[in-house]
Amino acid sequence: MNGVGIFATILIGILAGWIASRVMERRQGLIINLIVGLVGAWIGAALAGAFNIHFAGFVGSLVVSTVGAIVLLFLLSLLRRA
Repeated sequence: MNGVGIFATILIGILAGWIASRVMERRQGLIINLIVGLVGAWIGAALAGAFNIHFAGFVGSLVVSTVGAIVLLFLLSLLRRA
């Protein structure tokens, strides 16, 4: 996440995980939301880099992290079905 500190990173991770869990209709706890959000941030940053999308700051990082977290939860749901 570009341009944010450790506290903002944790907050973005929690928010991104929470938003993704609501979009994917899952109910998870705070720690799981944080983990999903942080892993989602990594996935989102990789996707943004692949598509040459630049982001910075709190809002940009939150959007990219949320998209990555949704992708993560979608992929996990595909694995559970298999």
